[in-house]
Amino acid sequence: MYDGGVSSRRTTRLAPSPTGALHLGNARTFLLNWLLARQRGWRVLFRMEDLDGPRVKAGADQQAVDNLCWLGLDWDGPVTRQSDRGEAYQQALRELIDAGWAYPCTCSRQDIEQSSSAPHVEDGVAVYPGTCRSRWDSPQQAREATGRPVAWRARVTDRPISFDDAFAGRQTYNLSRTCGDFVVLKNDGLAAYQLAVVVDDAATGVDAIVRGADLLESTARQLHLRRRLGLDGEVTYWHLPLVIGEDGRRLAKRHGDTRLATYIEAGVPRQRVLGLLAWWSGQIDQPREISLDDLLSRFDAAAIPHEPVVFTTADNRWLRGVD
Repeated sequence: MYDGGVSSRRTTRLAPSPTGALHLGNARTFLLNWLLARQRGWRVLFRMEDLDGPRVKAGADQQAVDNLCWLGLDWDGPVTRQSDRGEAYQQALRELIDAGWAYPCTCSRQDIEQSSSAPHVEDGVAVYPGTCRSRWDSPQQAREATGRPVAWRARVTDRPISFDDAFAGRQTYNLSRTCGDFVVLKNDGLAAYQLAVVVDDAATGVDAIVRGADLLESTARQLHLRRRLGLDGEVTYWHLPLVIGEDGRRLAKRHGDTRLATYIEAGVPRQRVLGLLAWWSGQIDQPREISLDDLLSRFDAAAIPHEPVVFTTADNRWLRGVD
């Protein structure tokens, strides 16, 4: 089922989610992914991760494509969509169920948060306490007994999962303590992020993944699923520091309109946006306009800062050419 051997070259993917417009932080991550790939001769795929149901915004998928094209990024082959891949995710789920690694669950988020036995990790997210483990013989029984829709959870073990990140270094997570058994198929019938990306990456031979540092713990979940599905191919990860606001929080609406589309509509030149992203990434010593070709020719992955990047008011003024 999961061949993965579709190319002798390394393969990466640009994988936006159309739950909102791309902001400057997203643009920086996609740009660095593309620079790493083109400098090293990797194949670049484009996958639209459009499984987030009600959070998917109309038109955001095409806008993501348009915005990345505007930056000058390209990819190999057509854009693919996770919304077209439902049967592949169901097949993977069946494999997990048959091997005893997935079970039906009727717990709501509120149930988990209110459970006296649910520990909380440092960021306040409840760790699933295993309420539905061995509780139901079938999803039908769970649905009939509770009157609730049924999700499926992957069973985790109380063992550390370690991996060497090419940027962030050695990482170790124990999923039983960071998240507990996690959802792989949501109660709306759609695959959850963790299962979908594992299945898609394996099916397309993706073996080089570049993304934000907020997904480091997700990597441990995905490695767990890869092992449970018998996927032996080695994947290398680069988890890059995020762009944050002056308040130290991840870039978001609270920091104003940082959408890439806003700067495009305001007439900010592409070379100016690239110049800010290049400066944030340690490729030039001060903000200045730069072409994508020039940036690619001088790109040095070792120069990327290991600390989060702060988007300041001065950065915004410089982009807009305001003295």
